[in-house]
Formats: sequence, structure tokens, C-alpha cells
Amino acid sequence: MPEQDQENAGINTKVIINCLECKSQSDCCRVGAWADLEEAKKIAALGLKGEFFQLEQDNDFPSGYRIGTSYEDKPCTFLDSDGLCSIHKIDYALKPNACKDFPYENSRLSPYADVLCTSFKPRIT
Repeated sequence: MPEQDQENAGINTKVIINCLECKSQSDCCRVGAWADLEEAKKIAALGLKGEFFQLEQDNDFPSGYRIGTSYEDKPCTFLDSDGLCSIHKIDYALKPNACKDFPYENSRLSPYADVLCTSFKPRIT
């Protein structure tokens, strides 16, 4: 459950997003996410249905590499038949950090938060 800062009229306030309470838990998964290569290796070891795409060098990631959980702007391949995250069902700690931190990216509100985060939409001003 990410706890993050939100700018509200110039004042930082804590906003807690509890994904388990979200009524549309897969909204944020309509497009995939970037995972650190080391995160992806741990996820792959789970043997879940899902694939990784487009390995790229990126020094913003701890391993120096990132890999996507979807092809282009398609839904995350780790969504199960219930439309929920199969990684989250096994072990929340193994979800890519980008997923756990959403609707924030690099400590800033994602430009996609108002589209992809149902729990956060009412709080956006």
C-alpha cells in the first residue's frame, strides 16, 4: 500500500492508496509497467502466465536495465482471468516497484494518474 505526498494548493499532504480497497483494481494495469531486470527474474521464477518485453538499458533502474510487462500500450500480461494481478495474488512484495508506487513515478504524480488510478481520481484537483 503506497503512501505518497500529494501537492494540494502548495501544501504536501499524505495520500494513502490501498489497492485492495480499489473497486477497479486492474484499471492501472490497462497498460503495462516497467520492471527492473532483477524484479523480472524473481517474477519469472514464479512460473506465472505472463511475459516480459523490450529489455532496455536504463540507469534509473537499480540493475541498469528495465523490461516491460506488456507490448506497447497493451494491458499487462500478468493480469489473470479475473482481471487481477497474478503477481499480487502470490506475493505483493514481488510486484514491480513501478506498480507498487503507482500513481506516482519518481516521487511525482504520474501524468496517467487521472486516467489509470480509480482510487486516486477523487483526490486530483
